[in-house]
Amino acid sequence: MNELTARIKTELLARGADLAGFGDLSELLPEVRGGLPVGIAVAVKYPKDVIRGIHHMPTEEYYKHYNLLNEKLDALVEFGAQLLWDDGFIALPQTRAYVDKFITGNSSLMPHKTVATRAGLGWIGKCALLVTKEYGSMIRLSSILTDAPLKTSQPINVSQCGDCKTCMDACPGGAVLGNLWSVDIDRDSFFDAALCRKTARERTMQSLHIEHTLCGKCIEICPYTVRYLKKDTAE
Repeated sequence: MNELTARIKTELLARGADLAGFGDLSELLPEVRGGLPVGIAVAVKYPKDVIRGIHHMPTEEYYKHYNLLNEKLDALVEFGAQLLWDDGFIALPQTRAYVDKFITGNSSLMPHKTVATRAGLGWIGKCALLVTKEYGSMIRLSSILTDAPLKTSQPINVSQCGDCKTCMDACPGGAVLGNLWSVDIDRDSFFDAALCRKTARERTMQSLHIEHTLCGKCIEICPYTVRYLKKDTAE
């Protein structure tokens, strides 16, 4: 890891990121990555009690932390981009305001999950969420695009979910189709995003009486999440 890479990662973790990784995006279309060859994936985790609390339905605490973590991520990627700007590099923080400009349907121009798999932080689960070995899928993600010469990690190109069907069996809407993700297949072949969104909005209205897309069942039930929840480490 070169000095710049180590410094950026150390600064992001010190600022409150739980995971940070660096990925080579050069094989992706230039218009998708803003012409920038490197992505920095940043993740923050939910508190354990928040995830334990959504076993039946999304809760007010889950909704609160969903927004709090998104705000934290915006601040983190803006901070990381500023570090790179100060060193004379181009850096594009993919904040919510930036990403919202390019969302079409259920997809964004340069998904944070794509940056995260390129950076080796995890793989895409059958439920279309990033799954990490450290925290399962109980994380929120953001990313930075840059031309800085950062040392990138080995990308993860295939699922590590194996024959596990936990999220498929637990999905309230039946949106998880059961097929394994790999980098060269379309999301629609393993996940029904429109059905997930419809079900999540219904569950949020039923539980919290607000119009929002929240569910979290596949987060809470993932075996990697459960393994982390069972650890005795302090928050």
